[in-house]
Amino acid sequence: MIQLEHLSKSYNGVLAVDDLNLTIPDGEIFGLLGPNGAGKSTTILMMIGLIQPTAGRCLINNLDVARDPIAVKQKIGYIPEDVGFYGNLTAEENLTYFARLYRMDPDRRRIRIPKLLDMVGLQGVTKHVGGYSKGMRQRLGLAKALLNEPSLVLLDEPTANLDPQGVADYRRIIQETAANGATVIVSSHILEEVSKVCSSVGILSRGKLVASGAWKDLAAGLESGSEGHVTIQVEARDPIPEIQHPDLTSMTMSDDRLTATIIARSDIRESICDQLAVRGVRLLGITRKGLSLEEMFMTYYRQAG
Repeated sequence: MIQLEHLSKSYNGVLAVDDLNLTIPDGEIFGLLGPNGAGKSTTILMMIGLIQPTAGRCLINNLDVARDPIAVKQKIGYIPEDVGFYGNLTAEENLTYFARLYRMDPDRRRIRIPKLLDMVGLQGVTKHVGGYSKGMRQRLGLAKALLNEPSLVLLDEPTANLDPQGVADYRRIIQETAANGATVIVSSHILEEVSKVCSSVGILSRGKLVASGAWKDLAAGLESGSEGHVTIQVEARDPIPEIQHPDLTSMTMSDDRLTATIIARSDIRESICDQLAVRGVRLLGITRKGLSLEEMFMTYYRQAG
């Protein structure tokens, strides 16, 4: 289990992470989401012990990262956004080097390394890593993150350089990893990708955790009285008149000016109908649908101020 308790980090008096409290159970695939500068990378670096928190603590399987950094590093796997390897070594030689750093038993690593290379699609590749494409390096990075059979795997933008087959392989691998009991944390701003692999998410904005939970719970939190699309079509010679309502966020006209898409914080269809009727505009159709993933998260960001 991962526990972040009042975790904070400041640089020159500016809070990058602000009083973060979060619990992630074993076997969870958890998405850490937020725009650039939200505090995602700082949070991950505190979790792996590369930077010290200004306040609070991070517990990984009841081990305090700040107090037991070596013991914690034995239990985690990590892929940074820019994966680094020794370019003059092969994939197998790179993994062997890291396995020795983990003090892995030679018999164990002779079994483990070929298995991992096969898992990520690099088995039989003998050229030096310096000649790898970015996608191949990303695949090798995933193998390295899983090398020590960690109980916690942290992935920072793991699909940034992968082709469609690589993305499919990545999804399968981390789902299998979580099914075997490990916790996986994916840090990304690619919402669509995170939605396909993560069972729950935490949303960071300006260093603060503004929402967390399962996808369906976050959506339900916005379902009642939340923003949504209303599309209206009218029959008229003149463009659709401006709609007035305190919950209206935006109104966008189509090219023909006779169709509009409205985003509002509540279901304002009745008010729209009344306003058009008073102005003598004939309504041909009105529909409402929920927010897209991107719009849902932008709603949480806006609510955070």
